[in-house]
Amino acid sequence: MTDIPYHIPALLKETIELLHIQPDGVYVDATFGGGGHSRAILDCLGNEGKLIVFDQDADAFANQKSMKNSLLDDDRVIAVNANFKYIKRFLRFYGIAKIDGVLADLGVSFHHFDAAERGFSFRTDAPLDMRMNQHAQINAQKVLNNYTEQQLADIFYLYGELRQSRQIASAICRARAKNGIETTSQLIDIVKPFLKNDREKKELACVFQALRIDVNDEMGALKTLLYDATEALTEQGRFVILSYHSIEDRIVKNFFKTGNAEGRVEKDFYGNILAPLKPESNKAIVADQTEIDNNPRARSAKLRAAVKTKDNKANTNK
Repeated sequence: MTDIPYHIPALLKETIELLHIQPDGVYVDATFGGGGHSRAILDCLGNEGKLIVFDQDADAFANQKSMKNSLLDDDRVIAVNANFKYIKRFLRFYGIAKIDGVLADLGVSFHHFDAAERGFSFRTDAPLDMRMNQHAQINAQKVLNNYTEQQLADIFYLYGELRQSRQIASAICRARAKNGIETTSQLIDIVKPFLKNDREKKELACVFQALRIDVNDEMGALKTLLYDATEALTEQGRFVILSYHSIEDRIVKNFFKTGNAEGRVEKDFYGNILAPLKPESNKAIVADQTEIDNNPRARSAKLRAAVKTKDNKANTNK
């Protein structure tokens, strides 16, 4: 057993408060991870409540099973070892028509960054993997060695927001023509010449982020979750999401406000925005300095919440 925590959830108190948990309600933790959010939800549920937990990484459940008083031994918990994009399928499988709330913590667990062999971090030399689901066919090595130069440039621009995306993609293609790219250190050596000295670590993080997002189809899975979980929510049900970079936060903000990931606003005759959710606030909640001091990874967390509305009217212009 390691002393390194599997994951420390950011903004835990605020997240649970925003869920407005009903003791006999049915809730979904779409990102089980170390079980921190799930434990807090269960503490608010009565004997009749239910919690469905999703995680595509078997390590999350293996870690929980090894713990004393494992959450997985609780009769109120249904554990699903699958990507949260399959939420509709599994709710149907378990005969659950409606849910009262859903939580998604989109951040990568401490475990993924700290387990060097998983290849998520640029701080250690390891095989380029980055799969959340270790049974998935595509890993970072395959992306780097098989995608076209244009595909790679698009990944680094769209998911890493790197202006030098074309130069990086070109350098990767030149390097792989000589030798395959297999390790994190090889990738770092290739991209370093194109990174600004005063922003090297930040831009390296963006390179690795971009690859991870593509390998795991994170944006596609998020969009599916937003649409399908919203459909499953009861009226006044709550949708709470923690995001950690501007790309996914923009999608969440757009969807909560307009009902679509692109942010297209549609209104009825009276000026009401036609959307299934109403945001709790237009401004995201962020961690205070005390929490950041205790959990530095909370620095980039943005918490948003929305409520399922009646008749698809999100709010009214006044």
